[in-house]
Amino acid sequence: MSRLSSHKKPAPALSSKPMAEAFLSSDLLETLPDAVIAVDRDGTIVQVNTQAQDLFGYDREEMIGQKVEMLVPESYRPQHHRHREHYAEKPKTRRMGAELDLYGRRRNGSEFPVEIGLSPVATENGTFVLSAIRDISDRKRIAEELRRANEELHRRTAEQLGEYRSRLALIIDSSDDAIIGKTLDGTITSWNKGAERIYGYTPEEVLGKNIALLVPADLSDEIPNILRKIASGGSVEHYESVRVTKDGRHLDISVSVSPLRDAKGEVVGASAIARDITAQKRAEAQLRQAQKMEAIGRLAGGVAHDFNNILGIINACTEFLRDRLDPAAESSLYVENIKKATERGSSLTRQLLTFSRSPAVQPCILDLNDRLRDISKLLRPLMGDDVEVLVVSRSPSAVVEADPGQLDQVLVNLAVNARDAMPRGGKLILETRSERFDDEFAEQHQTMAAGRYVLLAVSDTGSGMDAATSERIFEPFFTTKEVGKGTGLGLATVYGIVKQSAGHILVYSEPGHGTTFKIYLPSADHKIGLRSDAAVETVAPKRSGTTILLVEDDEIMRSLTRQLLQEHGYTVAEADDGKSALEWVASHPGPIDLLLTDVVMRRMSGPELVDQLKASRPNLKVVYMSGYTGELIAEREVLERGITLLEKPFSRTALLNTIHATLG
Repeated sequence: MSRLSSHKKPAPALSSKPMAEAFLSSDLLETLPDAVIAVDRDGTIVQVNTQAQDLFGYDREEMIGQKVEMLVPESYRPQHHRHREHYAEKPKTRRMGAELDLYGRRRNGSEFPVEIGLSPVATENGTFVLSAIRDISDRKRIAEELRRANEELHRRTAEQLGEYRSRLALIIDSSDDAIIGKTLDGTITSWNKGAERIYGYTPEEVLGKNIALLVPADLSDEIPNILRKIASGGSVEHYESVRVTKDGRHLDISVSVSPLRDAKGEVVGASAIARDITAQKRAEAQLRQAQKMEAIGRLAGGVAHDFNNILGIINACTEFLRDRLDPAAESSLYVENIKKATERGSSLTRQLLTFSRSPAVQPCILDLNDRLRDISKLLRPLMGDDVEVLVVSRSPSAVVEADPGQLDQVLVNLAVNARDAMPRGGKLILETRSERFDDEFAEQHQTMAAGRYVLLAVSDTGSGMDAATSERIFEPFFTTKEVGKGTGLGLATVYGIVKQSAGHILVYSEPGHGTTFKIYLPSADHKIGLRSDAAVETVAPKRSGTTILLVEDDEIMRSLTRQLLQEHGYTVAEADDGKSALEWVASHPGPIDLLLTDVVMRRMSGPELVDQLKASRPNLKVVYMSGYTGELIAEREVLERGITLLEKPFSRTALLNTIHATLG
């Protein structure tokens, strides 16, 4: 491929591959120290990070949409193309550079040696490959300098030997990687500044000691096995393992070990070059976690949608039964119990969606005292038999304006953290009370304004935290859990939700004395008249001469909804999907006052149907109904455009009032 000219049309943006954008977000790639380029199976670049722009000299827009061979020297492109096709047949995580002589090509035409780590990322749109590219010019230079220096050492006289040793030490110390020399029994003989930076030990602390002090106890056989291979003249290239620092932290490292030979060519020791790849490993793990969460979210969304359709049918049937039964009859009580069970099922599906994806925020007026009593029923089995869950309400009401689903997520995240801090059991205390802060308090706490607040305190009797940990507890990706047992996103999510609700969160903890999270939310007592449970259900008046086109792919749900509308005086035409609706409209050119359509249907979605109908009927009024909001609505920004969404299962009152309000 020839060099890009300055007048070349910019490459297409990644938004043409929405799944790639979700998994290969620029923010995630920016956390990696190496240049990262994501390509699809055909070798087309779909995303790059800033480090890749700096390394190759191209802007992001110039690379995205181009073949990756543009970054490969022309003489290496046929070989690179063959390797890429071979990798596409059997993709797996691997690191290349030692077994292959790889080179990159900058925009200015200059070439440089590289080491490449490949990681496949599977999505429903295909497999993408993350290439972590590292310029190893310095490493090559160091290796070449080492080779030349060794040759010179054999030729130079004893007087010159000291000078070259100093130069060699300077080269080694200038490397950011850890370069360690050792004997064949593992005794450390040299230790550069890179090793001091990575592992935390000074040369005086480790020289003469065995290299095993850096190895975790469960990997004790690793060093002897490597040294036996070195002693036989072999080498180890880019071996990934774990090492322990002076302060006890575990690091992921990539290490290459080569034999050291004397003047006779005998192996007398080993030289190891190690790089800290902890951040890269963490980012790879986060990417895999993002894939899993996306799959869970899709599964949960599908289950919730189907379950809400079933609940909608049950709810509609109870409406009809309630109208046909004597309120004083015993059977009316059973119908009311069915309706309450339907409402509980609907609440359960909303919780399922809350924990598995990020729905649109829907704040409402609620009493935290009532909410805690409900959520405590969910938390008790989650915490286990050895943890006592206590709910303490110190004020008769604790009214706030917040999203109930997000509030549940905050409580569950804090409860899970408390559970981990109490391995032998203890108490989880959920407490509410009203607070009033004056100007003096607000001045002492700059982030909070004077006024009335509701305090939600979540306390545990667990192990607690020291001051240094408490200061970082809300940082994204910061976790005190073992490697692989925590993403570090739970408390960061809690912090974001609290701030989004115009609240404030503080943490109090001491080692051995438990932890308390205090969440202050603005009081909403002045809005108590707006609470939905305080409103009296009134049904909109009947109206005739109004035609509604009902589009719903579930036959029972469609039939019940049609009956509800017809009993209220509406003229109803129905279709089982978008295509059928268009055919009906084409054969009935009369007026349609309102379209009531499901969102997710076979053959054609609700939003797609609306787009086609509005081409000829721009003033058509629309009400969507759905078991969940889902990606389809989010991607098309239906809610942002002011279109009404009726969530299943809905009551007859909600249906009729929503349609009446939309019709005006």
